[in-house]
Amino acid sequence: MPSNDRQRVERVPGARRAKLTPAPGTSPEPVPADADDPDAAPPAPGGAAAPGPNDERLKRDVPPHW
Repeated sequence: MPSNDRQRVERVPGARRAKLTPAPGTSPEPVPADADDPDAAPPAPGGAAAPGPNDERLKRDVPPHW
C-alpha cells in the first residue's frame, strides 16, 4: 500500500499538539453540515440553547461548597 493513501501525523514546531494531514478524497475546508438540514431547529436568539424542563431548578441549585 502506498504511504500517501493515508493521513500522516505532522509535527508543528513550537506547538504542543501535532496535526493530521487531510484524509484522501476530502477537502481541508470546513463545511456547515446543518445548513442544508430542513429538520434542524433554528438557533435560539443570543446563541442560548432552548429552555428545558429543569432550567429553573438548575439556576436555583447551588453547589454544597458555596
